[in-house]
Amino acid sequence: MDYMENNLEYISGNIVDPIHKEIFSGIITISNGKILGIERNNNIYSNYIIPGFVDSHIHIESSMLIPYEFSRIAVIHGTVATVSDPHEIANILGIEGIKYMIDNAKLSPLKFYFGASSCVPATQFETSGACMGAKEVEELLKNDNVKFLGEVMNTFGAINNDSEVIEKINVAKKYSKKIDGHAPGLYGEALDKYISKGIDTDHECVRRVEALEKIEKGMKIQIRGGSAAENFEALIPLVDSHYESCMFCSDDKHPDDLIKGHIDEMVRRSINYGIDIFKLLNVSSVNPVKHYGLEVGLLQEGDPADFLIVDNLNDFNILKTYINGNIVSNSGKTNIEHKSFEVKNNFNVGLKNISEFILPYKEGLLNVIEAIDGQLITNDIQVEPKIVNGNVVSDIERDILKIAVVNRYKDSKLPIGFIRNFGLKKGAIASSIAHDSHNIVAVGVSDGDICNAVNMIIENKGGIGCVCDENKIFLELPVAGIMTFEEYNKVADNYRHVTNFAKSLGCTLHSPFMTLSFMALLVIPKIKIGDKGLFDSENFNFLDLFIN
Repeated sequence: MDYMENNLEYISGNIVDPIHKEIFSGIITISNGKILGIERNNNIYSNYIIPGFVDSHIHIESSMLIPYEFSRIAVIHGTVATVSDPHEIANILGIEGIKYMIDNAKLSPLKFYFGASSCVPATQFETSGACMGAKEVEELLKNDNVKFLGEVMNTFGAINNDSEVIEKINVAKKYSKKIDGHAPGLYGEALDKYISKGIDTDHECVRRVEALEKIEKGMKIQIRGGSAAENFEALIPLVDSHYESCMFCSDDKHPDDLIKGHIDEMVRRSINYGIDIFKLLNVSSVNPVKHYGLEVGLLQEGDPADFLIVDNLNDFNILKTYINGNIVSNSGKTNIEHKSFEVKNNFNVGLKNISEFILPYKEGLLNVIEAIDGQLITNDIQVEPKIVNGNVVSDIERDILKIAVVNRYKDSKLPIGFIRNFGLKKGAIASSIAHDSHNIVAVGVSDGDICNAVNMIIENKGGIGCVCDENKIFLELPVAGIMTFEEYNKVADNYRHVTNFAKSLGCTLHSPFMTLSFMALLVIPKIKIGDKGLFDSENFNFLDLFIN
């Protein structure tokens, strides 16, 4: 039973205390947004009170929703706080973009904690809309609400003491801020050098043995349940033996998946592994709060009144979400009202001509990107090109399709590449969400459809869409070309329609646009393509498209 008396609110139930590892029946007294007291009793309750969930690493931009609108759906899933690296918008609008995210987030009750993005741009081998040096990083880290230096994606630079990377790391140390990592497949001496810089988290582990080495060397491992990439199945067994060193995160979560679940979904999946409830709550709530020093309650006297009421500890159906003592969601409905906001963007490119997508044949085999469903990493393969009238074209029989990246910040010559495993039989798909510089990336069967898909993005100054002859479907993303303030249900529905259209064209990927968005991420092995050409992400140099 919940009630108010003398400006105090009383919440009763079975209280799940992850700090002291006990469950007891009792009453929580709330005053001015904080837990004034916790009184035990012998009553029988059907509900449970647990700490709210914290996403330990997310790019809010990947939801395609601005922070305020993101919060409206996240609280339904019991999320009370996020640790957010805003490097997507930072690559487009710089520090102005990060301040936009911070200011917008302040209008929501959900507790957003942002970082100062360390890699803007992610590399010097691509064109972004902004650059952030140590000066801009320091301006952000002076803010108490900016809790960390964003993921150090330039692993090569960190290991080899790149002066710019080290300068930013030193700024974080100056302000005693945490330093987030990004080190897929890093082992041994190289990992030792990376960790020695003060980097102590990683969300990119692919294999359990990799995560174990990082844990043994003092890192916190973030188990990821994202839309295009996750390491949940590989790493969840570690929670049983190393729960103190694990946190849950989503990293990138598209709107249709966010509708289904967030960190709550990972908790439910974990129950099937028979993991102890207190270990799970440490991973989903306690560890990120303590690691980053968040002002988020953990069901202790004096804490902010941030908690969830759930029906049981198996299904975790969230009945109510409290943040600072206020009910922000109730019975699966958000209590945060929808609002519209101003648009900020950076799109300065003219329409393209079909001739720009034609690729004359040169001697040799093709260097081809092989996409892997559900992963950010790729393979590289070499194949005989399909040649028509002296030009190399898409080959749908072998699923070797043309891919192009178009600079959205200025007109320039665009590179052409080829990619396998998208499965399109006709048409083209395109997006202005292309990590991390967010140029336009397109994959298609014909030059005409690829050109039309790219121009659809340019005309609308951002979005994702599909083209097949005269048929088009498009989701507008007017905020920086990667987000919108439209209601989350509408965005999720529209995104679902665009995705289904892509699949109707033959695409076999689970999340076509999420996978597409990472094909231009040059810091993830093995090979990718940016606005300046095909790139070897392991050796950090450009590749020739044709191999003699």
